[in-house]
Amino acid sequence: MEKDFEHDKPENWKWGVFYFNRKDSRIIVAKRIKLLGWTLNFAHPISYIFIAIIFLFVFYQFYKHNI
Repeated sequence: MEKDFEHDKPENWKWGVFYFNRKDSRIIVAKRIKLLGWTLNFAHPISYIFIAIIFLFVFYQFYKHNI
Protein backbone atom coordinates (compact mmCIF):
# COMPACT_ATOMS: atom_id res chain seq x y z
CA MET A 1 0.00 0.00 0.00
CA GLU A 2 1.41 3.38 -1.00
CA LYS A 3 1.18 6.32 1.40
CA ASP A 4 -0.18 9.63 0.16
CA PHE A 5 2.37 12.29 1.05
CA GLU A 6 0.52 15.01 -0.91
CA HIS A 7 3.18 14.82 -3.61
CA ASP A 8 1.05 16.68 -6.15
CA LYS A 9 0.17 19.67 -3.96
CA PRO A 10 1.82 22.85 -5.29
CA GLU A 11 2.64 23.95 -1.71
CA ASN A 12 5.14 21.09 -1.47
CA TRP A 13 7.11 22.33 -4.49
CA LYS A 14 9.25 25.42 -3.90
CA TRP A 15 9.54 27.51 -7.06
CA GLY A 16 7.87 24.59 -8.81
CA VAL A 17 11.16 22.67 -8.85
CA PHE A 18 12.32 21.75 -5.33
CA TYR A 19 10.28 19.20 -3.38
CA PHE A 20 9.96 20.16 0.30
CA ASN A 21 7.56 18.12 2.42
CA ARG A 22 8.27 17.49 6.12
CA LYS A 23 5.51 14.85 6.30
CA ASP A 24 7.21 12.75 3.61
CA SER A 25 9.91 10.44 5.00
CA ARG A 26 11.31 9.57 1.56
CA ILE A 27 14.65 11.06 0.56
CA ILE A 28 14.32 10.54 -3.19
CA VAL A 29 10.95 11.18 -4.85
CA ALA A 30 9.63 11.30 -8.39
CA LYS A 31 9.46 14.71 -10.02
CA ARG A 32 6.13 16.36 -10.75
CA ILE A 33 6.42 15.22 -14.36
CA LYS A 34 7.35 11.57 -13.93
CA LEU A 35 9.21 11.38 -17.26
CA LEU A 36 11.83 13.87 -15.98
CA GLY A 37 13.12 11.48 -13.34
CA TRP A 38 13.73 11.90 -9.64
CA THR A 39 14.58 14.63 -7.15
CA LEU A 40 15.46 14.97 -3.48
CA ASN A 41 13.09 15.84 -0.66
CA PHE A 42 14.81 18.96 0.65
CA ALA A 43 12.88 18.77 3.93
CA HIS A 44 14.88 15.65 4.78
CA PRO A 45 18.30 16.42 6.36
CA ILE A 46 20.02 13.52 4.61
CA SER A 47 19.39 15.16 1.23
CA TYR A 48 21.81 17.97 2.16
CA ILE A 49 24.44 15.44 3.19
CA PHE A 50 23.93 13.70 -0.17
CA ILE A 51 24.44 17.01 -2.04
CA ALA A 52 27.54 17.83 0.03
CA ILE A 53 29.09 14.46 -0.81
CA ILE A 54 28.50 15.05 -4.52
CA PHE A 55 30.11 18.52 -4.36
CA LEU A 56 33.08 17.20 -2.38
CA PHE A 57 33.61 14.45 -4.94
CA VAL A 58 33.49 16.95 -7.84
CA PHE A 59 35.90 19.36 -6.13
CA TYR A 60 38.24 16.49 -5.28
CA GLN A 61 38.28 15.29 -8.88
CA PHE A 62 38.90 18.83 -10.12
CA TYR A 63 41.72 19.36 -7.62
CA LYS A 64 43.30 15.97 -8.32
CA HIS A 65 43.52 16.63 -12.07
CA ASN A 66 44.82 20.21 -11.75
CA ILE A 67 47.82 19.60 -9.49
